[in-house]
Amino acid sequence: MKLRIALLPIFLLLALNCMAQREKTTFQTSGQWKPVTDIRSDAVMVYGVNDNRRYPFPERVKSWRERGYTAHFMTGIAWGQYQDYFTGRWDGKWHMDEGQKTMRGDTIMHGELVPYIVPSMNYLRYFKEKHIKPVIDEGIDAIFLEEPEFWARGGYSEAFQREWQDYYGFAWRPQHESAENTYLSNKLKYHLYYRALDEAFTYAKQYGREKGMNVRCYVPTHSLLNYSQWQIVSPEASLASLESCDGYIAQVWTGTSREPNYYNGVAKERVFETAFLEYGCMESMTRPTGRKMFFLTDPIEDRAKDWDDYKRNYQATFTAQLLYPQIANYEVMPWPDRIYEGLYRVSANSNERAHIPRFYSTQMQVMVNTLNEMPLSDNKVSGSQGVSVVMANSLMFQRSPQPVEGYDDPQLSNFYGLALPLVKRGVPVSITHLENTGYPDTWKGVKVLLLTYSNMKPLDPEAHQHIAEWVRRGGRLIYCGRDNDAFQNVLEWWNQNGNHFTAPSQHLFSLMGMPQKAEAGEYRYGKGTVCVIRQDPKEFVLNAGGDAALLAAVRQAYGKIEEKNSFLLERGPYVLAAVVDEHVVSDQPLVLTGHYIDLFDPTLPVLSQKIVKPGEQSFLYNLDRLSNKKKAQVLASASRQENEQRTSRSFSFTSKSPADTDNVMRILLPREPREVSVDTQKDWKWEWDKASRTMLLRFENNPDGVHVSISW
Repeated sequence: MKLRIALLPIFLLLALNCMAQREKTTFQTSGQWKPVTDIRSDAVMVYGVNDNRRYPFPERVKSWRERGYTAHFMTGIAWGQYQDYFTGRWDGKWHMDEGQKTMRGDTIMHGELVPYIVPSMNYLRYFKEKHIKPVIDEGIDAIFLEEPEFWARGGYSEAFQREWQDYYGFAWRPQHESAENTYLSNKLKYHLYYRALDEAFTYAKQYGREKGMNVRCYVPTHSLLNYSQWQIVSPEASLASLESCDGYIAQVWTGTSREPNYYNGVAKERVFETAFLEYGCMESMTRPTGRKMFFLTDPIEDRAKDWDDYKRNYQATFTAQLLYPQIANYEVMPWPDRIYEGLYRVSANSNERAHIPRFYSTQMQVMVNTLNEMPLSDNKVSGSQGVSVVMANSLMFQRSPQPVEGYDDPQLSNFYGLALPLVKRGVPVSITHLENTGYPDTWKGVKVLLLTYSNMKPLDPEAHQHIAEWVRRGGRLIYCGRDNDAFQNVLEWWNQNGNHFTAPSQHLFSLMGMPQKAEAGEYRYGKGTVCVIRQDPKEFVLNAGGDAALLAAVRQAYGKIEEKNSFLLERGPYVLAAVVDEHVVSDQPLVLTGHYIDLFDPTLPVLSQKIVKPGEQSFLYNLDRLSNKKKAQVLASASRQENEQRTSRSFSFTSKSPADTDNVMRILLPREPREVSVDTQKDWKWEWDKASRTMLLRFENNPDGVHVSISW
């Protein structure tokens, strides 16, 4: 008996761990199960305790569980259907003063009586009691608290002023009056949501343990890059230090990645390039920590556009996410109700609105179903590896609705100035988070590090110790910056407690035996070098041809760099390709030859050649990479298969996918079919491709399942 008692928790832990590993794909919805939204992911994040008045939370959870889904919980931490708190129904007190307010006194709203919240301790007590406890009581063992967001313009409410006094020990200061006030205000916003998540997650895990449950806690969040560009403050990479945080969802999609940026003096949307950097920013947050990361894409977006716009940009962001082969967990879409049931313009020049076109839903479902099988891979994206750009949470601290003391960073150009000149030349730039420099794995493979303090500041001196040690061992650091922005003088560690540096870079340089105010040039330290460029990185992109100095320094530090206009990656049988435009290196397309299924084409054609033009992406299934060409198997499908059965002469399975959509399947078979049966279907077609030994099968999808039987 004692042995059983001792081993039971171990078995339970292993079982729970296995369950977590199986949750490879998920999606979020505030609705109940419906035939038209049954997308067949592993799990569903049921949104909000109070977010559906017709269907209470327990009923929604039950409806998904009955259909075989693992049910999780998602809600906003910074906003949500929490009117019972703001209007006093919870504790008898009016709390609208806890909304985020602008300089004009306007509350920043997310909906009717739904302000963006200054997360006071009282609010967090309400949140735990009314939104965390009930879902754990319902048996939910994974909680996703999304978008911990404090707007940079929102530091003026009475609630925020109270938090300022408690945190800093002196009276609140209007943030617009100085760079230091802006920095301190945004730093406090960052702290408040770090505290909020710590409180909520710690409670969830403790309460779960009391009920014998292992509750996992995740943060769905925009990238640090996007939040900084949109002037929103959030804890981001620092959450890696939270023991109660199990991981993230990288909320990257068309809406974030289409934000314009500057390159070569031109501001425009660069969706693929921005998405590639956003996903890289998120991947680097967890790479050295081992936390779980889900990547999100969205087949549409929040803004009203047309179906062609959605499709084109979905392909760009989808390709970008798959270029990170060490991430293989996905939120395959948010809000399927609006995707399948919403009405959007049929073209850019038309006001006619229609449901999702059948060809697009078919293509989307093919793409989504590949994510259920997408493998991890040790392969690398084509190009010169090892060039990394440093980011820090303090990118958000210098953001303001208007320039402060002359400081201006249009469209976050001080970041893009380091990254885009290389991405446009086919260099797969990585991101290094300053907060993660203490982890040994952070430095794995980094050859050249690009750093500036023109748009951010180090929050502690320890990061400099790690950078200096990396240089001493042979690293190549390129530091770009004039170090003359007003934020260099904020009240921080480099000018306090015995430090008298007028810029944080001076501390870093002093550790490496360099002049504190090092002039432009190259310096040696140990086995490594430091190149100082006395330009702010924004100058590299705001001006046409302005990136010459940066490129020369990178070439000198790295050696010969492979410059091209494409990115290419193989992971398992899948091939990802993207060709950048603007003809920085070349205006030629990328030509791939072999035997492929085109997964961006809803007819799933078999190709011997694929041409990817500048500004386009491609997603292919490489038939030459099949490990067992004699095994009957579904290679690509707009549905998910269950109950696969094989004999020497037959192959059968059940296919499930949302109602009112068309299925297309490319199936590998040992030989041409002799008999094909598709149950419950009137109109279905198949055709045989002798060269690839694949059958193309088409029929109407059914969430209850369509049984397919093939014999030869």
